[in-house]
Amino acid sequence: MPFSKVYPLYIQKAERKNRTKQEVDGIILWLTGYDAAGLRQQIEAESDFEAFFSQAPALHPNSSLIKGVVCGVRVEEIDDPLMQKIRYLDKLIDELAEGRAMDKILR
Repeated sequence: MPFSKVYPLYIQKAERKNRTKQEVDGIILWLTGYDAAGLRQQIEAESDFEAFFSQAPALHPNSSLIKGVVCGVRVEEIDDPLMQKIRYLDKLIDELAEGRAMDKILR
């Protein structure tokens, strides 16, 4: 699935809870190591999640601290590395939508 199709859904989820696109972008940049231009390029290229994460400059070293349940599955127990990265991002967006402070989200 193209990341560009899910990205607007992340923004909509955040905005429904009075959070911002800038906060969503901040989470994505923190997790993946992209800068704003790199993120925009991935969206414009309609990269799928596999390419999006494989081309990411560097997964944040604290990403292993992301714990919790997304869609009934504990993110720290997911075996497939790509699915785990996708669920890390989902979990962070969920935390944003729940009203958690950015400094807590970004660990």
